[in-house]
Amino acid sequence: MSKPSLARGTRDFGPEQMAKRTFIFDTIRRSFQRYGFLPLETPAFENLSVLMGKYGDEGDQLLFKLLNSGDFSGKLTEEDWKEGYKPLTTKISEKGLRYDLTVPFARYVVMNRGTLAMPFKRYQIQPVWRADRPQKGRYREFYQCDADVVGTDSLLCEAEIVTLLHDILPSLGITDFTVKINNRKILTGIADMVGAHGMEGPLCVAIDKLDKIGKDKVVEELLERGFSSESVVKLDPVFDLANEKEPFAELKNWLGDSEIAMKGIQELEEVWDMVKVLGLENPKIQFDVTLARGLSYYTGAIFEVKANNVQIGSISGGGRYDNLTGTFGVPGISGVGISLGVDRIYDVMEELNLFPESRKTSTKVMISNFDVDAFRFGLAILPKLREAGINAEIYPDSVKLKKQLDYADRKSIPFVILIGSDEMQSGLLTLKNMHTGEQQKLDVDGIISLIAAEL
Repeated sequence: MSKPSLARGTRDFGPEQMAKRTFIFDTIRRSFQRYGFLPLETPAFENLSVLMGKYGDEGDQLLFKLLNSGDFSGKLTEEDWKEGYKPLTTKISEKGLRYDLTVPFARYVVMNRGTLAMPFKRYQIQPVWRADRPQKGRYREFYQCDADVVGTDSLLCEAEIVTLLHDILPSLGITDFTVKINNRKILTGIADMVGAHGMEGPLCVAIDKLDKIGKDKVVEELLERGFSSESVVKLDPVFDLANEKEPFAELKNWLGDSEIAMKGIQELEEVWDMVKVLGLENPKIQFDVTLARGLSYYTGAIFEVKANNVQIGSISGGGRYDNLTGTFGVPGISGVGISLGVDRIYDVMEELNLFPESRKTSTKVMISNFDVDAFRFGLAILPKLREAGINAEIYPDSVKLKKQLDYADRKSIPFVILIGSDEMQSGLLTLKNMHTGEQQKLDVDGIISLIAAEL
């Protein structure tokens, strides 16, 4: 008999955890819907032809591939086995678990573009899988909550992503956060200006360590990464941008000769202005010239959200992509989107103790069960509670009261209705508050009103 175990990088979620996760999902879903996003779901697995080549070589290796059903190796020759794992994979596996929600979304848009009202705003809340090394805050199976707009170049979409994040995170109790924003065009302009065309990625990886290792060590790393001494000298203005109160003005002075950089600066200034017009007071947004995620596909704004004062990575990220559907033969459909990492948000909320107490249980009131008559009396009351929108259950067995109250306590049920012979005769039931121990006599309508007010 085998010992039960979990696959590494996966987790079970018990009732209490699921109540908390559902709170996160419901909160995010309500905000998405308020902003006009429509729900979408795609299959857990896709054809490998859809997934491969969309995430770079590293991403291809992190895809969970599914073996073909049946005798998947029956037609393989000795030469097939010798060719290596990449050619072999295509012969024994035709499908893989989705790596993210963006590529399946792109496939959906291409397959249904004739019926979609453009711009198309969709949200998607589903799990994704990555064959990554599990560690704190990183799992092999995790949920993503994506919201994207495709079919428009309007920078209103970027501005609304900022306000959407300011809607969602405070609703979850996360008030100390920073929305970091950059623009791919600015990164391209900087790399071109210092004579390091196409090296935006290594440039930003090194500069991002400025606060941790200091300027001298960053310069050493840049030289090790292949930047010339002349290029490093020209990068001096970058080191001061973090302390600038008006970074866009400084960037214009420095990158004025770069048409593409100036375009990126103009776009960000427009986003900042629209956020202000949208009425967002004291926006928690920060320009970060080192932000360089998704350089293989983002073409405009780049977003990353950090919860401050916790040792957890980014809880959200996204950006503008000008050719989402190009790999599927339909070029030119621009889009912008954001993805929220539910599992990291959960960890942040746990660390900061942000979950409401009311989310720790689904049942709000339990009816006791002393004997057959009390049980039948309670059964008649149960649907009235549920019809009033109160989550309710009745204890199924006639056992000692202590066992029933222990059950309610372990499930964190806040109220218990005690029904004995006196209660059945008078119609006044005993309502016990499990938190305070207080008991009071009320009729069914009174109990419903009291519980509804408490909750």
